[in-house]
Amino acid sequence: MANEPFIAVIGGSGLGDALGGESGEHHEIETPFGKPSGPIVVTAWRGVRIALLQRHGPGHIFNPSHVPYRANIFALKSLGVTHIVASGATGSLREDIHPGELVIPDQVIDKTYKRGNTFYERAAVHTELAEPFCPVMRAWLLNAASGLSSLKVHAKGTYVCMEGPAFSTRAESHMHRAWGGDLIGMTCMPEARLAREAEIAYALISLPTDYDCWRPHSPDAQPQALLAEIIGNLKTATQRSLDLIREALSDLSELRSRPSPAHDALKLAIWTDKSKIDRAEVERLRVLWGRYF
Repeated sequence: MANEPFIAVIGGSGLGDALGGESGEHHEIETPFGKPSGPIVVTAWRGVRIALLQRHGPGHIFNPSHVPYRANIFALKSLGVTHIVASGATGSLREDIHPGELVIPDQVIDKTYKRGNTFYERAAVHTELAEPFCPVMRAWLLNAASGLSSLKVHAKGTYVCMEGPAFSTRAESHMHRAWGGDLIGMTCMPEARLAREAEIAYALISLPTDYDCWRPHSPDAQPQALLAEIIGNLKTATQRSLDLIREALSDLSELRSRPSPAHDALKLAIWTDKSKIDRAEVERLRVLWGRYF
């Protein structure tokens, strides 16, 4: 891999809107998996060249089940992206993870079932995913957070990714807590899994907006007031995540000096005899696995 990182920022709810006004070079890319959520904007922050993508598309048109995850990751790979910093709104499953704070998760429980979750449907490709988030990128983000004294960032957490688009029942919310979940969201998977299959390092900044439904509201709370509170928490967490990303971009030395395990994820993962894989399929996915053929 090249030593100079090319970082993509995938914005979820809140951050996607904040990224939408960025000027830069717009790329409309066709992939074997259709079009991405929207144009990919290549621009610069803090003098660092980055690619910006709104996960839900301009105007938030894709619900979590219908985000074109494969097209998004394939398109970023085709542009030469080596690292992804993603964001996503979540519910907190823990009393000590307060809405408006940030979490850099280290684990995932995947409950999704409707989404295309692999690029390699015509070959046996088994990537390691014991650590679903790049440890190098997590350390990079946490080091940056230590330089922002006003920021409360939780250094780890287990993200439960549900299918949605409806939120959890109360019984499900309690079950997720019993499983050891710290956050509940709808967009981390298969995004993280596909990034690994594309040999792109991936880390996530989770934006807790509320306590999910396991924690009862005051009986006097009005739905409109609760929604306004959640939106306010999202805006707060979004601004804090932008501050963290910008601070991290001011020093890429860790990413330059430490190779991510993700960058060689396919080295031992292609189990099918390569001579038996259809050449058309090899070419169709050359952007992803071409260096192994």
